[in-house]
Amino acid sequence: MRGVNADSQRVTPRPPRTPRTPPGTVLGRLAVPAGILAAVAGAFAYVGTVDPNEPGHYPVCPLLRITGLYCPGCGGLRSAHAFVHGDFAAALHDNALAVVGYLGFAVVWTVWVVRAVRGRPARVEPTSVQLWTLGAFLLVFTVVRNLPFGGWLHP
Repeated sequence: MRGVNADSQRVTPRPPRTPRTPPGTVLGRLAVPAGILAAVAGAFAYVGTVDPNEPGHYPVCPLLRITGLYCPGCGGLRSAHAFVHGDFAAALHDNALAVVGYLGFAVVWTVWVVRAVRGRPARVEPTSVQLWTLGAFLLVFTVVRNLPFGGWLHP
């Protein structure tokens, strides 16, 4: 039996568990964040090269096509195109929520890299309150951008 001293038949306590550092070198721990950054940079490079303002390059939003309503992602490609070209005012006009998402990704990715360099695991564990708040924010953004006074949020 594991953890039992044969002489006294008492269970010896196990040492407390300590968080393990991920195995491998720093370069090994940075492989996944580097791959994610390469994929995102490639996507931004493609959208920066192929203009979404010209018809026929990208599919139309199905919600906009069927109902005429803007979803939270409508204008996201135009926003990314403007963002890549440094036109931040146009990026905010096309989809302000997407610009917040780009900046949020940059912050989360940077924290991930710093933690990987230090040998700590990167954990993002949002609470249910945070997820409900995010969902409510997306819903409010979607409703307001489709109301007459929310025209400034139209792409």
